[in-house]
Amino acid sequence: MRIILGGLMVLAGIGHLTFQREEFQAQVPRWLPSSPEFMDFVVVASGVVEIGLGLAMIFLWKHQIKVGIVLAIFYVLIFPGNISQYTNGIDAFGLDTDRKRFIRLFFQPVLILWALWSTGALKHLMNKSKD
Repeated sequence: MRIILGGLMVLAGIGHLTFQREEFQAQVPRWLPSSPEFMDFVVVASGVVEIGLGLAMIFLWKHQIKVGIVLAIFYVLIFPGNISQYTNGIDAFGLDTDRKRFIRLFFQPVLILWALWSTGALKHLMNKSKD
């Protein structure tokens, strides 16, 4: 599951840089500067980070707990973009109704848990909290 998530991250990152670049601009929070250049920078930068995290998920298995935690934090940091897409009613990725955009919000916690669980970080954090 860790490798699958890593592959999906690499694919998403490639999408940021190429064939889904405009779609991802819809998820740049509207409280950030709205110049097209800045929005494109955010999309490209997050795409590069996603590729890096995806490759780390696949190849840095000796550091998988750290990578899982970093990926989970990344998912938390980008969540405001999903909220912005919902609150501003922005169509992208087939999310063309408020209901679809609202349902999408519930997938972010799933991604966070997937990153933590598939890398052993969830177990590590739970055991650490018992100490």
